[in-house]
Amino acid sequence: MTKLTGKAGEEQAAVYLLAKNWEIVARNWRTRRGEIDIIAVDGDTLVFVEVKTWPHGQEADLETVIGPTKKKRMIETAKHFLAAHRQYNGMYIRFDVVFLSSDPLEGGLPEIRHFESAIAERESW
Repeated sequence: MTKLTGKAGEEQAAVYLLAKNWEIVARNWRTRRGEIDIIAVDGDTLVFVEVKTWPHGQEADLETVIGPTKKKRMIETAKHFLAAHRQYNGMYIRFDVVFLSSDPLEGGLPEIRHFESAIAERESW
């Protein structure tokens, strides 16, 4: 997958979340330890979203792609975001994965699967 495909997938995921009336707070938020693709507000919940654009992959492979190291980095990065943006500290927190199984550069409607609460801090590492 090219970087361009990944960026196009993130754009489609953002459009999808906006259509659900979510407010996008940040995109590609980075620290030295990691990056969160999309940070958004869904009602009273701050959602950290990992976007996976995998035109030829299967959902079953998500566990391999988003393994323990990636999960840990996402959680640590989210903690840094919350420390820097204290206005969100009273909100519920959730980690979602948006999976696009079509190539956004080929046109057509994207195949989007949204997995809410896909990552939990207390998972076994």
